[in-house]
Amino acid sequence: MASYAARRGTRTGATIWRVRPDGPRKQVVPDGVLDLMWFRNRLVVAGADTRAVVVETRPDEVTWGLQLAPGVAHALLGVPVHELTDQRVELSEVVALPKRRSFEADPGDALEQVFLDMWARADPDSSALRFAASLDRAARDGLSVRATADLHGLPERSLRRLSNRLFGYGPKTLVQIHRFQRALHLARSGQSLSVAAATAGYVDQAHFNREAKRLAGRTPAELVADSSKPGRAAG
Repeated sequence: MASYAARRGTRTGATIWRVRPDGPRKQVVPDGVLDLMWFRNRLVVAGADTRAVVVETRPDEVTWGLQLAPGVAHALLGVPVHELTDQRVELSEVVALPKRRSFEADPGDALEQVFLDMWARADPDSSALRFAASLDRAARDGLSVRATADLHGLPERSLRRLSNRLFGYGPKTLVQIHRFQRALHLARSGQSLSVAAATAGYVDQAHFNREAKRLAGRTPAELVADSSKPGRAAG
């Protein structure tokens, strides 16, 4: 079983995670989240995934990550997030880095400090962050593109453009990924696949199966049998 741990950052409130894979390969499935990562002695930004990523791992390799809340990646990096979709990019290629930090003692704490240094320089727009959080909640609630656009007083085309900029893909894809993750979490928590599918909003278990194969390349049963916890990795 892969070793996975997560904690809440004491200074940022962000989720800080650590994963040590249990084999030569690790599969990372879409989760609707972007991360800052410390991977193989590099600072990396992990873009939003639209498909599963298989990473070749090394013995005793540990990857650390800090999850970025909705809209935060755009505020920190100053680029449309869709430019990073399905990519793992050295942070220095996207933005000028703050002063170098030591990652030897506590990589999670160092990631948090890098985040705070970048945040101090970013001058984020609080209204834009609230808007991103609202779009994310609508997606988690399973609202359609039209309903989400109406809720926010936007034309659907404008909503898609903003969603691509803030999340890395459109609102329909964001809904699908959140639904997939919710069903997978319920199934891993002990619910039957049919109940997990219905609770998460799928038409039936077959619908869950098709979406899991499209997003993760595996069936829900295979994903549940793999007890590895989700954690991001760089390519």
